[in-house]
Amino acid sequence: MSLKRIAEMTGVSPSTVSRVLNNVSSTCASKEVRDKIFAAAREIGYQPNQNARNLKNPSKVCEPGRHVSIVLARIKSLDDDPFFYELFRSLEITLFENQMTIDHIVYAEETLSKDSTEHAKKKRHILSDIASSQGVIILGRCSTQLLTQILSFNSNVVGIWRNSMNFHVDEVICDGQKAAELAMNHLLLLGHRKIAYIGDCSYESRYVGYCNSLISHNLPINYDWIRPTDQTGESAASAFSGLIDEAGDFTAVFCANDVTAIQVLKILKKNARKIKRKVSVISIDDIEESENTSPFLTTIHIPRKEMAHMAVTLLLDRIAKGHTETVRIEFPCRIVNRSSCYPEI
Repeated sequence: MSLKRIAEMTGVSPSTVSRVLNNVSSTCASKEVRDKIFAAAREIGYQPNQNARNLKNPSKVCEPGRHVSIVLARIKSLDDDPFFYELFRSLEITLFENQMTIDHIVYAEETLSKDSTEHAKKKRHILSDIASSQGVIILGRCSTQLLTQILSFNSNVVGIWRNSMNFHVDEVICDGQKAAELAMNHLLLLGHRKIAYIGDCSYESRYVGYCNSLISHNLPINYDWIRPTDQTGESAASAFSGLIDEAGDFTAVFCANDVTAIQVLKILKKNARKIKRKVSVISIDDIEESENTSPFLTTIHIPRKEMAHMAVTLLLDRIAKGHTETVRIEFPCRIVNRSSCYPEI
């Protein structure tokens, strides 16, 4: 039995393996254990016992043997970004449920043009792997150059990203600008007018949403309160520390992602005596760690599980030639109101 084999490979119980692969709870095992289980499942080409599943749901018929490649377009490692890590895990579970196997995990920078002969050889090998897959799912904003390369080797492509890229491929999106405006409106309703922004500012829809919200409420854009970052924790800590030292009269902070917001909350807690007031913090993503902050982080939920499910559904339908026109499906976001935002008095 595959579950037993994975348990033997990872040194945990079959029940733990089952809970992880069925996404019962993120707390059923540590991140390290979950990573080992998923790696072992990919190594042996794990697929659930479909006969048992069909007894529970006779109407669901999955054609076995589908092989896909996953392209990570915005990160160098799954450990770099918790949002994409959790999105990838949701996608992997959905693929397992549909008896699909991940053949290859590709990072975008590996396919970009470089001068060395060694890199060119590696690039040809990666693109050959993509060509051998029956479909490709791209996670994160993708360049035209990369997409053109992928489409030249495989036409069954689905992208999961925040905003429509207007490419001729199927897209599953959750609009980053709308998410930002939802976050800003929450702060504005609480009476905040001095709202700082920390995050990416280059071609970034969340930054556009921040600016548009201020403009629509006849509020000036104070560039002293805007701090561009690469949206990593280290960059966020440096940016927010500078904001406190140089422009400390803001009452709220809108962070482009939860990783940034978590660092902001830590610095606020550390500098409580210096700041001498409550500062509201809100962000976007709703990663698992956002439930374990102090205070608990108010954030905008991006429906990763549903987006992953729809991407696999679209890919299966395209592989089966159920549709040939480009499909774009947009999921709404919603606010998760916890305790990091306060009314401005």
